[in-house]
Amino acid sequence: MPRKLPRAAWLVALLAGALYIYRLGAAGLVGPDEPRYASIGREMARSGDWITPRLWGQPWFEKPALLYWMEAAAFRLGLSSELAPRLPVAILAAAFLAFFWWILQREFGSRPAAMATLILGTSGAWMAASQLGVTDLPLAATFSAAMLLALPWIARRETALLSLAAALMGLAVLAKGLVPVALAFPLFWRKAAWRDFPRPRVALPFLAVSLPWYVLCWLRNGREFWIDFFWRQHFERMVSGALLHVQPWWFYVPVLLASLLPWTPLVALLGRRAAYRDPRRLFLLAWLLFGLAFFSIATNKLPGYLLPLLPAAAALMGLALEEAAGAHAWLALSALLLVVFPMAARILPAAVVDGLSRAPRPAFQWSWLLPAGLATVVWLLEARSRRLAAVMAIAAGAVAGTIYLKHSAMPALDHEASARSLWREVDGRAARTCVEPIHRNWRYGLNYYSVIPLPDCSTDARPWHVRQVPGGRPSVEPAVDPVSLRVVPSRFRK
Repeated sequence: MPRKLPRAAWLVALLAGALYIYRLGAAGLVGPDEPRYASIGREMARSGDWITPRLWGQPWFEKPALLYWMEAAAFRLGLSSELAPRLPVAILAAAFLAFFWWILQREFGSRPAAMATLILGTSGAWMAASQLGVTDLPLAATFSAAMLLALPWIARRETALLSLAAALMGLAVLAKGLVPVALAFPLFWRKAAWRDFPRPRVALPFLAVSLPWYVLCWLRNGREFWIDFFWRQHFERMVSGALLHVQPWWFYVPVLLASLLPWTPLVALLGRRAAYRDPRRLFLLAWLLFGLAFFSIATNKLPGYLLPLLPAAAALMGLALEEAAGAHAWLALSALLLVVFPMAARILPAAVVDGLSRAPRPAFQWSWLLPAGLATVVWLLEARSRRLAAVMAIAAGAVAGTIYLKHSAMPALDHEASARSLWREVDGRAARTCVEPIHRNWRYGLNYYSVIPLPDCSTDARPWHVRQVPGGRPSVEPAVDPVSLRVVPSRFRK
């Protein structure tokens, strides 16, 4: 099997990598989590306290420290309000892809490694997570790197990389607590794990990386840290519906298929039983299926939770694609599914605000027919035994689709879903503005951009109010006198 890749493969890979940081700040921070985590990282950078996460002055133990450290370091470097939370995550996403190719080509050869890397790097969920300053990508990258470094041990009982794998698993524990430890269960199916993993060269790197922050945070904050972090944020998330993320048991099956777009049709190639005689591929399958079952059992479900499973799925798809006798239909279907990019550009802002199920269906555009032409090219390339070129063509189409998405949807997303545009309306009169009850997505975002949270109007009424009609975008309006129903005199609006 040739190990040298054509230059075009490297060009597509570089374009995809550059795409991760392209227009990274085109939209302000969105949702409740991104501005909340960024506020904690900014406070760490300001205060110099890298142990206790604090959200607007109060200890906040929802997540461990890795993401906050990444963001705090970026703030210390002077990056902007959008780049400081997002750029470290984007760089980590691209760096993981380089590692992903290296470990797969070391174990399976260059062609399947290249195809798997292009599949993962241009899959919808991986690209989307790389653009957000939240914990999903740091967990997925560190956990997946640790699992992939175990492949030589699984295949040949080589232990040289296990120390590095253990250290990366420690970073994963710093990214999202006990979740990666549970997801790593397939490693312990082998009897050799109980002999090799407790050895100092494996156990000590894991403990040296993961344990110090937990001990220091406990010593500084006491019993409340353990109760909040481990009980509320781990066990209650598994069994309680109080967090309002309850979904049916089958929720993650369509989420996984959607996460792999536009490559979803290639899942059909994974059913060949003979392929799993290789213990490494059986391990990748166990990683995928066990993680899917683990997250499906939990009461609370969010789409981003599945991200640590995508590298295993992409590796299996790349290997299956390499061995498939004919993949004309599956690759052509993948090319046709590139239509999701122009469709998403039309509905993304509404989907972020109201949810995908409530977003209006986009009207037909002639640009939706372009993937049909690419599907024809892909079919012809596959017919001429140029499978890698066909995969590169689809990946290049995903890159082009993402560029289009970033140009066409980000301005609307910034206005409709990010508090950055709202803060621009408030800035300059913040001292005379208070906030009425608004959706928490907007409240957290507004607090982030204002740095010092604006007061609630119920406790500190001011001439200007931030108001929100249910289901609408908040706006800044002059206060109304509750007795006379007259607008506050203009002298208070200056």
